[in-house]
Amino acid sequence: MHTYTELYINGRWVPSTGAGSIEVLNASTEEVMGLIPEGIPKDIDTAVEAAVAAFDKWSATSLDKRSEFLRDLADGMTRRADEIATTIAGEVGMPIKLSRVVQVADAAEVVASYAEIVKSFPFEEQVGNSLIVREPVGVVGCITPWNYPLFQIVSKVAPALGAGCTVVLKPSEVAPLNAFIFTELVDETGLPPGVFNLVSGTGSIVGEALAAHPDVAAVSFTGSTRVGRRVSELASATIKRVSLELGGKSANVILDDADFEQAVTYGVGKCFLNSGQNCGALSRMLVPRARHDETVKIAKRAAEGYMVGDPFQDETSLGPLISDVQRERVRNYVRKGIDEGATLVTGGADAPTELPRGYYVKPTVFANVRSDMTIAQEEIFGPVLAIIPYEDEEDAVRIANDSIYGLCGAIWSNDPERAMRMAQRIRTGQVDINGGSPNRMAPFGGFKQSGRGRELGHYGLEEFVELKAIQR
Repeated sequence: MHTYTELYINGRWVPSTGAGSIEVLNASTEEVMGLIPEGIPKDIDTAVEAAVAAFDKWSATSLDKRSEFLRDLADGMTRRADEIATTIAGEVGMPIKLSRVVQVADAAEVVASYAEIVKSFPFEEQVGNSLIVREPVGVVGCITPWNYPLFQIVSKVAPALGAGCTVVLKPSEVAPLNAFIFTELVDETGLPPGVFNLVSGTGSIVGEALAAHPDVAAVSFTGSTRVGRRVSELASATIKRVSLELGGKSANVILDDADFEQAVTYGVGKCFLNSGQNCGALSRMLVPRARHDETVKIAKRAAEGYMVGDPFQDETSLGPLISDVQRERVRNYVRKGIDEGATLVTGGADAPTELPRGYYVKPTVFANVRSDMTIAQEEIFGPVLAIIPYEDEEDAVRIANDSIYGLCGAIWSNDPERAMRMAQRIRTGQVDINGGSPNRMAPFGGFKQSGRGRELGHYGLEEFVELKAIQR
């Protein structure tokens, strides 16, 4: 049981001004695994005040000192990696073997990367008679999601602090325990008071207070497109900078000359990662109509090979969803797919009978999906794959771009030049060709209603600086 009774403000653990608390549930047992304070807007006011007071000194701190802090933080995350991975596996439900890598090691790698980036970032450059200066934007409000909770925290906090900004973090109330461990590590580094602050609570209360606060210069939010709109609305009153990483409905386009066994199996995996609770999930698989049935057979075999169960068992490859609310959401989408005429290949809306406790759903594959169906248009955030046939390459491009989202995508072809031409026509922030490996130094973010701004690498740091031209 993880019990936290205090917030972290101005370098100290302090009680919330409010009296409430929030229970954190274990996704696989439905039992309470933790307790956190339920902050209120007054806590946000106090945290922002501390961040404002700390800004001038921190923004003037040397790059070497900022780099040293980030390096110490990354080392601390590595030192407590097992504890963090176990906590997130309980909160989120990701299998522990994946949690160690995806949820923790990748997050520590991001922090370590910014320890190096800040030393080479062009904070100053000469252009003619102008000195172009990149200055920290000010106090940054970071509002983070539950699906990759620690990774999303560090993808915002590390570049913001590296840029010289001060931070107020509002983590997801559904999976917040890892944020408290992270804050303990921040405290151990000796970071000056007020530079980093943690206020837990609900999005509708403390999240909105943070987005609307007049002394917050920038807000970085990851979550649903619906909430992203609300954050933008609140931030607009003070014309503050807003970075948004929102939803996705990414297409995996398999061309007729691809290795279908490899491409389809890969695509199922990229749809089901983290039980489909992934904004970049390849949830639409686009295949030539002539090879639709072949695709269905491969996808069915791949999906039924996933072992659903306890995330702490080594043989488990698919854990539960985060909550009962999310489970019902996914089940309703499965029912909608059936009602609208898609062919249910495997899985379905019923809970796995062998798992009476925990927020489990069956890995599900639909075939003969049309692009206008709900399951092809809306983000499900669960292990549900839609196989959509296309007529020719032009039709594939049309279907891939037939979405309000534009976050990720994938192309499969044995012709590299053909794949590259197709990738350049897909309106998304990232495209993988033939299973291209993730690159933590490349920009991550989306087109259209998948958001604005970018995270990771030096592109992520650019979100937290303002440009000033000094003529002489």
